Amino acid sequence: MAKRVWVWTEVTDNAPHRGSLELLTLARALGTAEAVVLGPADADALASIGNHGAAVIHHGDDARYAEYLAEPQAATLATMAGADAPDIILFSSTPSARDVVSRLVAKLDVGIIANATDVAYDGDDLRVTVPWGAETTGTVTLNGSKPHLVQLRPKAFAAEEVGGQAEVKAVDVAIDDSTLRTRVVENVVEASEGPNLEDAAIIVSGGRGLGQPENYALVEELAKTLGGAPGATRAIVDAGWVPYSHQVGQTGKTVKPTLYVACGISGAIQHIAGMKGSKYIVAINRDPDAPIFELADLGIVGDVLTVVPKLTEQLRNS
Repeated sequence: MAKRVWVWTEVTDNAPHRGSLELLTLARALGTAEAVVLGPADADALASIGNHGAAVIHHGDDARYAEYLAEPQAATLATMAGADAPDIILFSSTPSARDVVSRLVAKLDVGIIANATDVAYDGDDLRVTVPWGAETTGTVTLNGSKPHLVQLRPKAFAAEEVGGQAEVKAVDVAIDDSTLRTRVVENVVEASEGPNLEDAAIIVSGGRGLGQPENYALVEELAKTLGGAPGATRAIVDAGWVPYSHQVGQTGKTVKPTLYVACGISGAIQHIAGMKGSKYIVAINRDPDAPIFELADLGIVGDVLTVVPKLTEQLRNS
């Protein structure tokens, strides 16, 4: 019997989140893909979800799901899962998903595997691949109480359009007023130039080797010249040089650009975990023994404060 795989699907401004669409690719490989959308979504948004492989969309269109934080979403999901018994529920690694799934775990009294990169069945056992450092992965086998909850890293799978049309079923669960305690009063979109970091084909990232916060402008200039996006290591994010939205790595964003330029980045395993899927990697570092060179397709041994401006100038003149 085919496994029933739910994908908790985020829809913002009537656009399905890319991470949710990526999970539908995995869900189809595991069994019957079913999307759960709790919040407003118009016909185009639902059609897009069907086009990405959902056979069924469970849609609760009450605006309060979007107006309030995770509590009503988690409560409804728990009721639905208790009544309908899916085999797995997949979540993307977004802040909203973490908020919902942490509550759902407690309500269902089940465990969760987070930060996964792959999921596959071996008979009735569910095997989940989880990174362990930059180069090592571990496999966790789930064979206990269902549903199995798994949260996957972005870009672990490609979002594939398959031309399907989903059956839309209304969610018949009343929202419990006791869950409406914390309300979203404002959404602020951070102003940015150039492509989104996770969508960028070219990323130029900076690390501690830049020396001081003002020098991050060199990274931004090179990224702008290449038509790419600027990224950063956790070290300079923690130091307050750039916002968290720029962070690439195990606790930041996972990226897979065509070209990744690492400027003054030594190559800590936490950073490598977020960018090792890049097609081509160029590393600039004055330490010839920096671990980043082991991963790089092209390495430049030199001071980033000298190399990066010259590289930017040459690209502008070419």
